Parts: sequence; structure tokens; C-alpha cells
Amino acid sequence: MLFSSCSSCPSCRTTEQKILSIAFLLSLLCVLSPAHAQIAVSPTGVNVASQGATTVFLTFGGLSADQVPAEAFWCGELIDARPDVGLRCDPSTLFGQLPLRFDLARTSGTGALTDVMTIPPSVARRAWQAAQAGRPAAFFYVRRFVDRRGGPDVFVAVTCRLTAGGAGVPLALTDVRLAFDSDAPVVAVAGGPDGSAPPLFADVLYTGTGRLQGRWEVVRPGDDPPSESDLLPEASLPLEQRGTQRRWAPLARFDVFLPPNGRVRVPGPDPASLPRDADGTYLVLFRVEASADPDARSDLAAVRAGSGVVTSGAVAGFALPTLRYVVGSGAVAASDAGGRALLLLQPALGAAAQAGTLPAFAWTPVPLARRYRLEVERADGTAVFEALVAGDVAAYRAPPVLVERAGTGALRWRVRAEDALGREVARSGWRALTLTTPESH
Repeated sequence: MLFSSCSSCPSCRTTEQKILSIAFLLSLLCVLSPAHAQIAVSPTGVNVASQGATTVFLTFGGLSADQVPAEAFWCGELIDARPDVGLRCDPSTLFGQLPLRFDLARTSGTGALTDVMTIPPSVARRAWQAAQAGRPAAFFYVRRFVDRRGGPDVFVAVTCRLTAGGAGVPLALTDVRLAFDSDAPVVAVAGGPDGSAPPLFADVLYTGTGRLQGRWEVVRPGDDPPSESDLLPEASLPLEQRGTQRRWAPLARFDVFLPPNGRVRVPGPDPASLPRDADGTYLVLFRVEASADPDARSDLAAVRAGSGVVTSGAVAGFALPTLRYVVGSGAVAASDAGGRALLLLQPALGAAAQAGTLPAFAWTPVPLARRYRLEVERADGTAVFEALVAGDVAAYRAPPVLVERAGTGALRWRVRAEDALGREVARSGWRALTLTTPESH
């Protein structure tokens, strides 16, 4: 016992009490210090598919302002992280590391962070093999948090329980493919009322069961394109960021029940509803909204991150794809060399550009093209300008010499695609263009 040799001495007893009091206060400060506090997570355990990918929305709470997320690992066993805080992975039982492309950790609320845990099929396979070898049918996801002030790291573990991947697993999207019912890599649609597009659809792979809800939208030529954050499913965002993603022109809504079989085809909007009033490239978006799912919930109160429950049905660890179609002037069919049709994108059909503003030309790329030949003529067929463009660049900004030669008046332009031997593999139709002076407006 500490100081037992002189416990009868009043002076020694006083010194002993002071030392014990100081030690108690120091230990209490260590416990209460945010840098040493254990970070909490909700949920603490989830069911995951044993034969494929699984995605789960997590909420971490109790972080200080100086604690930031670091790498995350999956493993079969945990060991004490001392001198750091928590339990970390046993290096001899590692199954894999969270890929950087799937790391969607974001700060949320006060002292909280959301994380989208996407378990790759390779990790699930290794965990399944370990279970077959006699180990427990569960493994762990461990996230490390670093203190920028130099305090100890904090490790937080989530238990992943292997299941068949049907009911009981969080409703999550593991793959999404958008396509037209057509063999063409890019669907070309004629402008005006006579234009038509083939039916379109979304093929979705998922885990769990529940309702898949959302909407189809379209991005018109000239609109700002969506960012990667705009294309994330709503359930992949922190609660305060939901509803803040940009929206584009609506086409239709969808509300589909997903049985626990892992695959569904969601029909797209009526092809007649696709806009085609302007030439250019359009993007069809598949926007997925968060749905209520009892197996995909984070309890904010349990992690000291607020109150209430965050539902995250239909979460995904990736940005959803887009589907492109092109409206433009007619094109000459691809030649026997194996190319495809070439469509003009801009300037738009019949566009009038000020002579002081140099026009920018753009067209759809052709796979076999080693170079493009841009040709500009007057309406009577007199050549005005010609330029060669590298095959990996389907655009060209006109130099001032074009304006000097063309003057003002009606022009027309086209693009021819050529292979490495100079043979034509595709050619667009002619498109009208007018250069005007500011005074003529």
C-alpha cells in the first residue's frame, strides 16, 4: 500500500492525502478532456451481406474541434489501442481498407461527423471465408480519428454481422446503370416535334428491402452541370445538407417497392417528355431521395450529436450516373471504317454571333477519328476558313482571322472526321451561322 511504512505519522498522512488528491484531479481532467474522450457511433452494429457489397450510413459524435477522421479498416479481431484510445484492428486479421473513392466522411452538426461505410465484395468474401474456417460470423469496421493538437488517436469500431443480404440489411444501392433501349453509345434525337427517343431505364443493384423513391430530371444545354455532390443520393448526405442539392427540370417521379432479391429495373419517364427544343447535349438525372428504413437509422442522442433519428434508406457510397442524349442537325452515316455519326453541338442551328465575339465550335467525338477538319463557307459555297483539330479534342475556338475573312452575313459550317491515313470516317451536315456587327442590332 502506498506510504504504508509511515501511515501513522500525521505529517506523512497529510502529504499522502495531498498527493492522492492531485492524482485524482489529474485523472479526472484526463477523463473529461475532449482529446481523451471516447467518440461514439450510431449504429454500433449492422447486418451486412456476405456475398456482395453493403453500404451503411454512420454518425460519429463527441468529436472535439481538433479531431479529424483518418483511415478506416475492416478486420476480424480487435486489440487494445493503448497508448491511444479505444480498440483497433489486430494487424494479423486485416480484411481491407476503405478506398479513398468511397470515403464520404463529412462534418455534421456540433461535434459530429457522418460516414458512409461501403464494404467492398472482396472484404465480405474474406470475412465469409474466415467464418467458414471457424471464426465468428462477424467482423469490424474501425475508423481512426487524429487529434491535430497532438493528443492520442481515438479508434471507434462498428460490428458487422454477416447475413444473406436480404431483409434485415440496410436498404442501400450498390450499383446503378442508366441506359436507353438502344445499341447506340450516344442517342441522337432530331429536334422539333418529329424527334423521338427510345425508352430509357435504370438498372439498380441493392441490398435490403424497402421503397425506392425519387425523380427523373434533365439538364439542358447551357445549364451548369451537376457536381459530384449533387449526384449523391440524398441519404448519403448529413441531415442538414439534405434538400440543398441543386435541382433541374423535372421529368417524372418514381416510387418502387424493392423486394429482398437485390435487383430491379426502374422504368424511365415517357420518351416524349424529353426536351429537344434546343440543339446540344442533354443529361438525364436519376435523383434518389432518402426513405424510411428501420435497418438504416442513426440515433443522434446516443452519440451526443443532437436529438431524433436520421433515416438513411437508399444510401450509396458513390455519385449516381447520368444519361446523355444529343439533339442536333443531321449527320452523314458512319463509313465502313467503323466510325459513327457526327453531330454538331454549338453554335446552335441558325445562331447569330457578333463578329467581335469569336465563335466556339463543338461536336460529338468519333471513336476512330485521329483528327477533325472544320470547314466554314459562305452560303454560295465559297471557302472562308478551314482548321485541323486533334482527334482527342472535339471543340475549337475560332481565331480572329475567321472574322476578318468572313465579314458579316450568312455562313455555314461542318466537321469531317478523318482516321490516321486521312480517310473520312464521319461527316456532319452543314449548319447555318451568321456573324453580325454590334451596330446591326
